[in-house]
Amino acid sequence: MWGRKDDPFDRPTMNFALPARPLFSKLSLWSLNAGYRGLHLSPGLTAKEFYEVLVVGGGTGGVSMSARMRRKLGVGKVAIIEPSEKHYYQPMWTLVGAGAKPLSDSGRTTASIIPSGVKWIKSRVQEFDPEKDLVRTADGKEVSYKYLIVAVGLELHYDKIKGLPEGFGYPKVGSNYSVKYVEKTWKALQDFREGNAIFTFPNTPVKCAGAPQKIMYLTEDYLRKTGKRSKANIFYNTSLPVIFGVKKYAEALLEIVEDRDIEVNYRLNLTEVHADKCKAVFEKLDHPGEEVDFEYEMLHITPPMGPWKVVGQSRLADANGWVDVDKDNLQHRKYPNVFGIGDCTNLPTSKTAAAVAAQSSILNKTISKVMKNKKATHKYDGYTSCPLVTSYKTCILAEFDYDGNPLETFPFDQSKERRTMFHMKADVMPPLYWHVLLKGLWGGPAPFRKLMHLGKK
Repeated sequence: MWGRKDDPFDRPTMNFALPARPLFSKLSLWSLNAGYRGLHLSPGLTAKEFYEVLVVGGGTGGVSMSARMRRKLGVGKVAIIEPSEKHYYQPMWTLVGAGAKPLSDSGRTTASIIPSGVKWIKSRVQEFDPEKDLVRTADGKEVSYKYLIVAVGLELHYDKIKGLPEGFGYPKVGSNYSVKYVEKTWKALQDFREGNAIFTFPNTPVKCAGAPQKIMYLTEDYLRKTGKRSKANIFYNTSLPVIFGVKKYAEALLEIVEDRDIEVNYRLNLTEVHADKCKAVFEKLDHPGEEVDFEYEMLHITPPMGPWKVVGQSRLADANGWVDVDKDNLQHRKYPNVFGIGDCTNLPTSKTAAAVAAQSSILNKTISKVMKNKKATHKYDGYTSCPLVTSYKTCILAEFDYDGNPLETFPFDQSKERRTMFHMKADVMPPLYWHVLLKGLWGGPAPFRKLMHLGKK
């Protein structure tokens, strides 16, 4: 997700024409000793467009932070670079793939969700140049900044599985991770007759790590309701050694899979799909070189994922290609006027919209301090949430921190399946997303958690 080629830049605020022999080769807008990096202009380079805050990426983190920065700085001082015409609330795709929500409910035009007073640059970043405090876009523009927020998300790599993405041209194969393929999941589920229903989890970081299981539980529930369960074998083939990373919720999920006769196969990674033969090939991660084949009547694929190449090849990346930020305050480790949020960062927590919400609150405080030449003091605890839908009417609301400790909002055991939590997932969270989070007004449930627990941890 990251947008009008014919749209002129409407208010350049800086246009320096330097003499052939300048008195200085670099112009610093503020002191490096104060912990900032300035805008550097070399002879022959003209900064055609400048913004106090430049946000790259129009996903959840980018839009919410542009809204917060617009309120802080005013009209015309914040810009967001995003190429996509459409913005999607992707957590809804779990329900779309199970036929519980229409795909149209999950999307809105990007133009409708860009905050008023924020400039939308409809293009894609081709290069980050933090040494000069600017980015270069695919249409040849240079946009400079005083502060940069990187929120480009991550990239899906269906092509790293042999036989994909062309395999999606056949029936029985779907994926809730793509707007292109999510409705194919629902079609495969409706067309299921008898055989194996297989759900995969790749050997890479993923966004919304609970999503592969959610569609599995919904599939099992659907097959029971339609009288087909006795003819179905359900497999969860995961590259991980555990069903879920937080012990409390893992124990609850293990009870569910046992009760519903779902087979979990650990340390299996999907490497190839023979869609014409309805066969999936998995490598055994603990036995290099060994493979196992599965025939399927339905195959739900969670693709390998990774950082965008434009980030990985820049000075902003760590050794693995993610934006290298401090896990406490989300400030870049090398460039103090650069910040990261969401799936593109190397923050050691799950990549979810709930995590972005909590991060946006901390990042807002961090930038406010940095703008005042002060040290950031507020710390992100790694909070994230994963509403684990377990049927068409129940859900486990998993909430936890960096250390994998439950960090639950409500004063009851959230590892239990509850109808109220399903309605929160299906009916409360979407409007909260569109009308509160994207407007920069929601920083996670921490205040409510404190109220619910009467101030106790």
